[in-house]
This record gives sequence, structure tokens and C-alpha cells, in this order.
Amino acid sequence: MRGHISAHAVCTAIREDIVSGALVPGSRLIEDILAARYGVSRVPVREALRTLQSEGFVTTRHHAGACVAEPTEQEAADLLEIRALLEPLGAARAAVRRSTAHLKVLRGLVRLGRERSGHGHPADLRQLDGWFHETLAQAAGSPSLTAQLTQLRRKIEWMYTVEPSARVAESWDEHGALLDAVARGDAGRARSLMAAHIESALPAHRLRRPVAAGVREAKRPVNTARARH
Repeated sequence: MRGHISAHAVCTAIREDIVSGALVPGSRLIEDILAARYGVSRVPVREALRTLQSEGFVTTRHHAGACVAEPTEQEAADLLEIRALLEPLGAARAAVRRSTAHLKVLRGLVRLGRERSGHGHPADLRQLDGWFHETLAQAAGSPSLTAQLTQLRRKIEWMYTVEPSARVAESWDEHGALLDAVARGDAGRARSLMAAHIESALPAHRLRRPVAAGVREAKRPVNTARARH
């Protein structure tokens, strides 16, 4: 039923549509239209927009109301710089605080990444890379740091495209070295390896081209079972 879908699920759906470009920068976010788009009432939409505004995906304009934010090039560049500072910290903490379960997941991801680096689909490899970094952030044992790193990854995905790299195999070797340092509890090495890994990936990032304001074809109603957490 419409009223029983959580604001969290609606927030996830709207955020995904912003990141994917289905809701483009500058477009108005009208509660009634969004409620119909996702098959929900206006209440969770209103709550979701407040959350997305606090995250920087949504802004409020005078006389226009809520709109998809239009980040500047400087704001986009700042995100990469902030990530370069925070993610090595997360790797260092993961080396000290990781659990056996975290290590098991990380080992599985590295194994898959190495197996598919020579012939896997780029989208699948990007997804595996995202899962590796997300799991490593969770292994840091700091909910506030994990939340910040998750939000950074979403915003970077929103503002940048990552060109297919000829160094996919090398990237997964770097993941493997990171995992070894984390498994040994070597915080200093984990920090330095992550810093080098991020720096080596920077040249593949390209700012997305601006697109005309508007809303693309509406997607499916929100399915809470599919909404990612």
C-alpha cells in the first residue's frame, strides 16, 4: 500500500535516479509528481527530500521549491580530494577493527575481481570494485566514517564517469595488497596502499557533461525489497 512504503526506500529510489541521471541537475522535484512516479504518498517523499537536501543531492530555490542540485566543478574536485583523505583513514582503521566476516567477504571479492579482470564486463567489475570499497569502509568499525565514505562514493558516481582502464588487473592486485595489509593488521601500510590506489585511479575520472533540465521516462514504483541500503 502506498502509505506503508518507508521514507528510506523512497529516498534510496530518488537518490538512485539522481545519480543515474534520470532526474537531472536543475530539474524541479514536485512532491505530487514524485509520489505518482514512485507509487507512494507525499509524506515519505517530503521526508526523503529533506534527507537528500542534507546530503547535498537536492537544493531549495526561491519560488521553485526543491530541485536537483547543480554541483560546480570545484565542488566535484573537492569530493575527490576529500575521498583521498578519508578512504586511507578508513583502510587504516579496518586493519585494526576488521572482523573475520569482513575478511572473508573481501577475499571473495578480490578472487572474483582477479578472475574477471581479463574478460569481465566493465559494469560488473565496477560493481565488484564498489563492493570491495564499501566492505572495507564497513570494516573500519566507525558508522560515521562509513556513512561519509558511502555518501562520497554516491556523489562521485553522480558527478563523474570513470573511463574503462587498461590497468584493471593492476587495480585488483592493489586490492589484493590492501587486503593482505588489513588481514595482517598493518594500519600504516593499509593507509599508504589506499592512498596510492586512489591516486592511480584519478586519471580515469571525467566530469559528466551538463544535460538539459527535465525528467526522463518514469521508472517503476518503489519496491522496498529491491531498494539498496
